[in-house]
Parts: sequence; C-alpha cells; structure tokens
Amino acid sequence: MTDSSSSSKALLVCAQPDLNNRIGLWLDHLADERRLSDKTLVAYERDLRQFLRFLTGHFGNPPSVKDLEALKPADFRGFMASRRRQKAESRTLARGLAGIRSFLKFLERRGEVNAAASDAIRPPRQPRSLPKPVSSKDALDITGGGLSMEKASWIDARNAAVLTLLYGCGLRISEALSLTGRMAPKAGTKSMRIVGKGRKERIVPILPAVCEALDRYLALCPYAIDADGPLFLGARGGALNPRAIQLAMEKMRGALGLPKTATPHALRHSFATHLLAGGGDLRTIQELLGHASLASTQIYTEVDGAHLLTAYDKAHPRR
Repeated sequence: MTDSSSSSKALLVCAQPDLNNRIGLWLDHLADERRLSDKTLVAYERDLRQFLRFLTGHFGNPPSVKDLEALKPADFRGFMASRRRQKAESRTLARGLAGIRSFLKFLERRGEVNAAASDAIRPPRQPRSLPKPVSSKDALDITGGGLSMEKASWIDARNAAVLTLLYGCGLRISEALSLTGRMAPKAGTKSMRIVGKGRKERIVPILPAVCEALDRYLALCPYAIDADGPLFLGARGGALNPRAIQLAMEKMRGALGLPKTATPHALRHSFATHLLAGGGDLRTIQELLGHASLASTQIYTEVDGAHLLTAYDKAHPRR
C-alpha cells in the first residue's frame, strides 16, 4: 500500500530496520483490516514518529523492537513531559498516546513486546467543549443560495449545494466531497448511501431542498461531470478542495455577521442539534451521523440543554 510504505520510509531516520518493518505492517493493518481513514493514519504515523524521535534522543540511538520491549512508565512520562514543553495541548497528547498504544498493542499481539508500560500512563484530562451549532435561521440563510459571494454564479450554486448537504443530511465535508456524479441524488430521491469514517456505510434521508440545490449546481456547472468522477468541481474543473468551502463560509460569516464558530462542520452540529430539539431520538441521530458510539451523540443533549438555559435566562421575567 502506498501510504503505509511512504510512512515507513519517513520513519527510517529514527528507527532500526526491524522496527521500521513492523511500522509498515502496522500501518497496513490499520488501513486494510481496521479500515481507518487516511486522515487518522497520517495522525497516528506522525505521533509515532514524534515518539521515536524522543526515544532516539533518550537512548542515544534509533530504537529497535527490543528497545520498545524494555520501555518503562517513566519513559512514557518523559515523552509526555517533552511534548508539554513543546506546547502540545491535552487533546493532542491524548491522541498521540492512543496512536503509540495502538502500535505497541499490535506488537504485543505478535508476541514481540509487552505493552503494559504504556497502559500504566493515564492520558491528560481534556477540557470538555460542546459543539457550537448555528441557529436554524442562520443555517437557512447559509444554505439558501440567496447570497452572491463569488464572481461565477455556478460557484455560488456549488457552495450552496455542498453546505445544504452538510446541514440537510448531517454529512461531514469529506463525505460530501467524496460523492461521485453517479451518486448525485435526483428529484424524488428519498435516501442516499454514504461511506463515512472507517469506510462505514450508512443511509441518510434526502430532503427536496437538497435535490433542488444539487439540480441548480448541475444545471449551472460549466464542466462535464463524469459518473465515476467527483460530483463537486473546483473553478478549474478538478476535484473540489475542502478549503474552498471553508473560505466560502468565511465570506458568509462576514456577510451575515456570524461568529468564527460558524464553520462548515458547524452545519453538521446544527443538523443534529435541531433534530434533537424537534423531538428526534438519540439512536436515530446516531445512525444518521454515522457515530460508532452513542456517547458521541449524547453530547448534543448538553448543547440543547445549554440553549434552553440561555433562552430561559434571557426571557424569564424574574431573571
């Protein structure tokens, strides 16, 4: 696999050949068997590389598999302390420790190391932050297609179609931009199959507003859209970069007077929060969002509760 082989080459400067070989096998395992996303693979590879660089300085030589077998809890604490000195935040440290543990567990299953030392380290406490959805009115203003922010009308229509998918279907931006021409829902389409994180599939309902936004984009797009090619195209006809949608959202924030928290991903949060406020049950919302764990969805109950308390505080006559 290209990604794993290129990742292992990047690690050659800070690991012995035997360890580099295991890293390549681990990355292949994550991609092919656990089916982790490319983004997660890159993060895990980067975190492991940082750990091996630390061990190289710690031991005086690039580490081998045998060196990992000899690791003590103090070695992991030293690594965490060094990352703290580099201003790494708690969330980054926790993710890094998870990646390192994943690799060591992989080696442990092969009978090559004992991963107990890493299990003795508790990840740092992370500040709990709630998702920040936009209001239903602001979401409709963003996705309504009435704002003319670009020189070409077809680009305005494209941006509106992407943002409508995020709010109308609860998609991640990567999921929306992975759609092909063949997958574009037509008028009357009731649902669509989405491949999400970890290549997990789910079915999401399609609102008429989503079909209308897509129809308008397809009618105005100056480029031919191949059935097996990307549905959303950039200004030059290539696959659309997520950054283009982020920049479009920044322009809309300025035009509508919205806070910096109004991002494309905030529309996915809005989808969940507004469904919950409208009586949707958590299990259904979990399925629609593609969350592996209900705990990931339950955070939206806190968002809804926080909004209710804010409204109460502003409106109650005895406040």
